[in-house]
Amino acid sequence: MKKVIRLTVNGKKYEIAVSSNQTLLDILRNEIGLTGTKEGCGEGDCGACAVLMDGKAVNSCLVPAVGANERDIVTVEGLAEGENLHPLQEAFVEHGAIQCGFCSPGMLISGKALLDRNPHPSEAETRLAISGNLCRCTGYQKIVEAIMSSGKKTEEVAN
Repeated sequence: MKKVIRLTVNGKKYEIAVSSNQTLLDILRNEIGLTGTKEGCGEGDCGACAVLMDGKAVNSCLVPAVGANERDIVTVEGLAEGENLHPLQEAFVEHGAIQCGFCSPGMLISGKALLDRNPHPSEAETRLAISGNLCRCTGYQKIVEAIMSSGKKTEEVAN
């Protein structure tokens, strides 16, 4: 039996009939067609599926689709404004924080959640914020530097 849920994804409203065994990740990728959010482990260990749900980073593979009812979701596709990358995305490029790219959507979302709470995080705060995201390529240092520099850049643009 399916249940109809309503949610907002990247500013657009959706009404979708979901099964009890579907996850938020399933509907983002298969129903809405937003494939930037990746399925890595399917168990909430790798963070590749992270999205913002009502402003908080969550692993979408662990959120039942019905749990997203009446929620506001932001995926990695929702960070950029048209052709203009979000300052955090620009920082990832500038700092070489993207290699294979599989972890990048989740890292970007976790970084955005941190910067929304604290635009000037310390290195320790940044590492803690991405501790639920696994990367096999970069050794994390460039990712940490990108997130920390983005907070400074965002403030410079605002001033």
